[in-house]
Amino acid sequence: MTVVAVALVRDGLVLAQQRAFPAEAVGKWEFPGGRVEAGESDVDALVRECAEELGCVVEVGDFVKAVLLPSGRELRLYAGVAAGGEPEAVEHAAVRWLSPGELAEVDWLPADLDFLDEVRALLA
Repeated sequence: MTVVAVALVRDGLVLAQQRAFPAEAVGKWEFPGGRVEAGESDVDALVRECAEELGCVVEVGDFVKAVLLPSGRELRLYAGVAAGGEPEAVEHAAVRWLSPGELAEVDWLPADLDFLDEVRALLA
């Protein structure tokens, strides 16, 4: 099973969301996304997940990078933009727009840490 995430960029900032569950991830930050369901493309999954988790419409752009998770699943990051509605913390504790300098200030989930260099390049 594949997991996808999107680096939503706006005005030189990127959106991060803070986990509210499960217990081992509470308080950690991640890029929006989730599991790709049967019959879905990566892009379709990101559009669905962002509608569910952020209450907003997104436009997914280019593939950025993939990392292997401890579970053996692949996590794929894409670039994107919020195209309709202001992202809200629907299923998460908080959402926050981060500048390149603020990326190091939040406690990322380990897999998302692997994307920070590429995200800084997207924000440059």
